[in-house]
Amino acid sequence: MVVSQLRTTGVSDATVVAAMGRVAREGFVPADKAPLAYLDIAVPLGGGRALNPPMVTGRLLTAAQIQPGDRVLLIGAATGYVAALLIALGASVVAVEDDAALVAQGRANVAGAEWVEGSLTAGASASAPYDVIVVDGAIEQIPASLTDQLAEGGRFVGAIVENGVVRLVSGARGGAGFGYRAFADADAVVLPGFARPAAFQF
Repeated sequence: MVVSQLRTTGVSDATVVAAMGRVAREGFVPADKAPLAYLDIAVPLGGGRALNPPMVTGRLLTAAQIQPGDRVLLIGAATGYVAALLIALGASVVAVEDDAALVAQGRANVAGAEWVEGSLTAGASASAPYDVIVVDGAIEQIPASLTDQLAEGGRFVGAIVENGVVRLVSGARGGAGFGYRAFADADAVVLPGFARPAAFQF
C-alpha cells in the first residue's frame, strides 16, 4: 500500500506515510473483508457505508497538515480508521458518526477519541473551535454548521461532488469567511446527509 499507492499518488508527507504504515487497516473492516483492506478500493463496512481507498485517506491527511496538539473534528468517523491515524499524528480527535453500529465498532477500535453519535452535518459544537475539520468522504455541499466550528485560520479537508465528479478539497476559515479549492479528483465514498436542496423548477 505505502509503496504502490501512497508514494506514487502525491502522499508525500513522511509522517502520514509512517502512520498509515503503522495503523493496520484490516482491524477496521469486517473480518470477511480483511483481504480487501490494502487494495486501492473502497471497502464495504455495512449499512451502505465504506472505508475510503488508501490514496484518498493519504491525500486528505497530507492536505490537512496535522500538527501535534491539533484539535480535529472528524466527520463520518465510521469504524475509526482515520481517527486512529489522526491520533497517531498527535491530534486530539472528536469523532462524529450517525450510524450506531459503526459508533460501537469505532469506540471499541479507538479508545483515544471522543466519540459523538449524531448528525454528521451538525458536527460537535460543544467542543468547538477546532484547528482542523476532516470530512472522511464526499459531500455535495459544505454546511456552515461545520465551518462555523473552525477556529480562526482553521483548516478543512474533504471531498465535494460537483456535476458527478468527486474532487478532494482543502480550505480555511479567515474572519467571517470560508474558502476552499480542489486539488485532486478521486473516487471517495459518499457520506449521507449532505445532499443539496433540489432546485425549484416550473
